[in-house]
Amino acid sequence: MGGFSIWHWLIVGILVLLLFGKGRFSDMMGDVAKGIKSFKRGMSEDDEAPKAPPQIGANTTVDAEKQTDKTQG
Repeated sequence: MGGFSIWHWLIVGILVLLLFGKGRFSDMMGDVAKGIKSFKRGMSEDDEAPKAPPQIGANTTVDAEKQTDKTQG
């Protein structure tokens, strides 16, 4: 039960290409690459901190009244 030689791996590779075909194998690898890119994009979007909505409170009301006073006066 020794290690596999280069000839064993070559035969396995040829069998895989015969079973899946050159086009199907490259299509599968392309789909895997698209999946990885999509996963990375999704992870980077999660890292961005969501922006907090503006707080409506007493300070905003006072600022709005000051601005209306300036425009009227």
